[in-house]
Amino acid sequence: MKTMKQLIEQRPRAPITVSPDDSVFSALELMAKHDVGAVMAMQGTRLAGIFSERDYARKIILLGKSSKETLVREIMTEKVLYALPGQTTDQAMALMTEKHIRHLPILDDNQNVIGMVSIGDLVKETISEQAFLIKQLEQYIAS
Repeated sequence: MKTMKQLIEQRPRAPITVSPDDSVFSALELMAKHDVGAVMAMQGTRLAGIFSERDYARKIILLGKSSKETLVREIMTEKVLYALPGQTTDQAMALMTEKHIRHLPILDDNQNVIGMVSIGDLVKETISEQAFLIKQLEQYIAS
């Protein structure tokens, strides 16, 4: 079973981030460009919050606000749950399932951001691990 650090190290790119002072519209453009459902809002090197499609749907569209005039800081989730690099995929998935979240930043012991995983990343990893285990069991039974 992989740790969050191992999963993040497989990534071809750094996490996508925005500033809390960016417009919601520009954050959405960035999310569309990179095909991601959430971005971390960074204040310098500190994680200030997370902005997701869910925030947009519930706090802009449903409230009739303008994404071009609203800043990320006005609607981002500020109380962010996170995982540590040594936590396993199962531990992260359990947290995400329990708290009903789809994106989980990974922070080191000094609260520095090292990456972010989505529930999709964890599901893919779990499927990969299970496929490997099935193959190993089939080979064991066949021998």
